[in-house]
Amino acid sequence: MITKRIIPCLDIRDGRVVKGVNFAGLRDVSNPVDLAAFYSECGADELVFYDITASSEGRTLFTDILREVARTIFIPLTVGGGINTVADFERVLSCGADKVSVNSGAIRNPQLIEDAARRYGDQCVVLSVDAKRVNGTYHVFAKGGREDTGMDALEWIRRGLDMGAGEIVLNSIDTDGVKKGFDLEMLSDVCAFANVPVIASGGAGCIEDFVTLFKTIPGVDAGLAASIFHFGEVAIRDLKETLHHNGITVRRL
Repeated sequence: MITKRIIPCLDIRDGRVVKGVNFAGLRDVSNPVDLAAFYSECGADELVFYDITASSEGRTLFTDILREVARTIFIPLTVGGGINTVADFERVLSCGADKVSVNSGAIRNPQLIEDAARRYGDQCVVLSVDAKRVNGTYHVFAKGGREDTGMDALEWIRRGLDMGAGEIVLNSIDTDGVKKGFDLEMLSDVCAFANVPVIASGGAGCIEDFVTLFKTIPGVDAGLAASIFHFGEVAIRDLKETLHHNGITVRRL
């Protein structure tokens, strides 16, 4: 049985970790380097680092903070924010990232997915999709959830897979920060056709939400969350023990 991963997410703005609700109302949480070290030590399987305003501000990602985070942790690191070219992949990977997450940059230039996959391998290219229900369909949102592209999210994910994306992070804007559980309907629709690992993001409020996620949609490979970990509402060690006792395979300390 495939081991399920637990992945904390660091949303970075102005060099600090922040968190909001439905991609809005951001508040300061912590220093990213300190928080990354904490998660590395307490059993997280991977870490995601998003510079959430890089795309909307039209700048490159904070590489100084990224280098320090990469030096601090001993788990795989996925990095995103302001990734618009293959050169951006090179820059982020050279700072210590293991995988690179593309979102708005790939929407503007889908060829980026194929070019990066060809150069660095599919396993390095993560397609992050911010999706929200609009008139009964899932729309793709860009620039940190600020801009409705009008694109159908399922069609966009299929296209990304065809172009070489090796992993999908599905961020439901509808459930983000609400803490009422993952968006099981949206995740189920994606897992029905995705042939690469799918990471569920947005909505975790308690340990039981992860149990429900993995039992309801066995095709989901990982659960990603931020605020419940950042604010000490759920300890990763306790989460993994509960998952283990519910018959869900996880890496334990």
